[in-house]
Amino acid sequence: MHGTIPPGRIAGVRVGLHWSVAGIVVVVAAGLAAYQLPAVYPGHSRIAYAVAGVAASGLLVCSLLGHELAHAVVARRNGVAVEGITLWLLGGVARLRDEARSPGADLRIATVGPTASAALAVAFGALAWTSNLAGAGELVIAVLGYLALLNVLLALFNLLPAAPLDGGRVLRAALWRWRGDRHRAALWSARAGLGLSYLLVIGGIVQLVIQSTGGLWWVLLGMFIAAAAIAEERRARASAALAGIRVRDVMSPHVDAVDADLTVEQFLRADATPGGHAVRPVLGPAGRVEGVITVRDVNAIPEQERPTSTLSDVAWPLERIATAAPEEALTALLPRLDEAAEGHVLVFAEHDRLGIVSPSDISRTVAERGLHVSVPGASTTGAERTPPPSNWWYPGQRRR
Repeated sequence: MHGTIPPGRIAGVRVGLHWSVAGIVVVVAAGLAAYQLPAVYPGHSRIAYAVAGVAASGLLVCSLLGHELAHAVVARRNGVAVEGITLWLLGGVARLRDEARSPGADLRIATVGPTASAALAVAFGALAWTSNLAGAGELVIAVLGYLALLNVLLALFNLLPAAPLDGGRVLRAALWRWRGDRHRAALWSARAGLGLSYLLVIGGIVQLVIQSTGGLWWVLLGMFIAAAAIAEERRARASAALAGIRVRDVMSPHVDAVDADLTVEQFLRADATPGGHAVRPVLGPAGRVEGVITVRDVNAIPEQERPTSTLSDVAWPLERIATAAPEEALTALLPRLDEAAEGHVLVFAEHDRLGIVSPSDISRTVAERGLHVSVPGASTTGAERTPPPSNWWYPGQRRR
C-alpha cells in the first residue's frame, strides 16, 4: 500500500496519503454537509454545513495521522527504524525498515494505534461535553461528537484479528510467542485478513441484493483488504524462504553510476545498454549519490525534450530511494521493494555505495535454493526490467 500524495515529513517520518483518504474525506464532508447535519440540526446556512463538513473531514485525517504516528514512535522506541507512513481510510500503514525483534515489541507496536484512536475518541468526547457546557453552537458540538464516534469505530475495526489491520499484527505477535515462528505467524495473520475480506464482500453483496446500495461500500472495503492481505501473505512466504540470508549475499557489487548533469540524449546515446541495470545511481558534483534514474523513465521523455532535460530532472530524489546495509537480513529488505525504484535497492556502508539489489537477484537466490515462492516486486522470468505495480509512479512523471 503506497502513498500517491507525498505531503512531507512529520517528526522526521515521511508521510504519504493513499487515494482512499481523498475518498473518505469527500464522503465525510459531503455526507455531513448535505445530509446528516441538515437532517438532525436544521435551520443553518449551507455555508455553515459546508464548513462543518470540511472541518470534520480535516480533523478525521488528523486523527488518522495521530494513529499512525503512534505506531511510528513506539516502533522507534523498540529499535525498529521507520521508513514512512501511508494514511488510508482505516488508519494507515507504518512502513518499518526492520522487523520487530520480539513478540512483545511486535505487540506494543500493533496495539498503540488503536489505543491512540481510543484516546482521541475520549478527547473529542470531552471537547464536545465541555463545548455543550460552554454554550457553543450545535454544529460545533455535533462535529466533535461525530469525531469521537469515528475514532471509536476506527479503534474497534482495527482490532479485528486480520492483517493488514492492527488486530492482525496482534494476532501475529500472539502466534509468534506461542509457536516461536514469526514467519508462520505472519502467514496465518494474512490468511485471517483474506477471510475477513471474503466476509465483507459477501455481506456487501447480500446487502446490495436485499437492501440498498450501501453494500457497495463493504464490497469495496473487502476488496481493498483482500489486496493488502494477499501482499502480506506473499511477503510472509518470501520471508520464510529467505530467512538467514544477508543483503551482501545477493547484491550485485557493481552498478554503473551516471553524472547528474548528463542530458537524457547523451545518456541514451552512450549508456543505455540493453544488458545494464534498469536502475542507475545519479552522482552529484561531489561524487555522492543524489538519486537514481530508471531506464524506463528516461526512455519515456519526449524526443524534443531530451537534449535539454538532464538526468537530475527525471531522477528519483535521494529521500525517496530505498537503501540497505550489507549486513542487514534480506527479509528486512522485502517491505522496501514495493517503495523502491522498480524494485531496486541501493546498498551503502557508511555512505559508500557498495552495490544494488534487484528483484531478479532475490528471485535467483530463491531459485538456487530450490524454493518456489513469489517474491514481492520480482519478475517471474528474472528479467531486470520488471513492470511496476499499478499504483506506482509511471514513466514520464517527474519526482521532484
